[in-house]
Amino acid sequence: MQKDKPCPAIGRLYGVGVGPGDPELLTVRAQKVLQHVPVICVPQASNQRDSIALGIVKEFLKSEQEIVRLPFPTDDADAASGVWREAAKTVIARLEQGQDVAFITEGDPMLYSTFSYVLAGVVEMCPAASIEIVPGVSSVMAAAARAQVPLATQGQRLAILPAVYGIDDLSEAAAGFDTLVLMKVSPVLVKALANLEELGLKGQSTYVRRATTAQERVVRDLSKLKDDDLDYFSVLIVKNPAPD
Repeated sequence: MQKDKPCPAIGRLYGVGVGPGDPELLTVRAQKVLQHVPVICVPQASNQRDSIALGIVKEFLKSEQEIVRLPFPTDDADAASGVWREAAKTVIARLEQGQDVAFITEGDPMLYSTFSYVLAGVVEMCPAASIEIVPGVSSVMAAAARAQVPLATQGQRLAILPAVYGIDDLSEAAAGFDTLVLMKVSPVLVKALANLEELGLKGQSTYVRRATTAQERVVRDLSKLKDDDLDYFSVLIVKNPAPD
């Protein structure tokens, strides 16, 4: 009787946070993973020439590693789900060949990250895959560190809002939290600043562009913001004044 052939081992998927920009902020665990996996999957925005995440880690990679670029839409929400499903299939194809795969992402994989969409697809379509998530320094923490602005102290509440917030979100958050962090603020910066002035918070705000990179700029007086300060990779930290 012919014995059944053993099923090939399925590779492991690593979701690796590569931090906000400075390669020295890459964790030791992230470096170890990136140096041993045969496949590196790289998210790349359709409107960018290259991947920022790949630029952060390139000095740690080896020439024999395969780089798989996964393009994603930046302004088409309807198309995004299909794009990420195809990206998950690309990852799964490598895993089913027995290859370990590292999907790199700026900041942390579990905070407003493109990795979360691929993760969902892999879990659904390849439930046997082993998965490890390697945390990274988020832009939120990096911006607070570079600006030397504590995000929260004992008993305080912190809210992190994505780029799609509006005046109602901002007003509600300002009423209920001691610190607000507005991520990727530049597309709505003018409106956000007007809202902050209405809420009496403009003087309590710090704008940080591209924290930890050569393009970093910390602006504590928002009236001094210039056009070239406006950047997709920016964070606005808003502190509610302490009650009298």
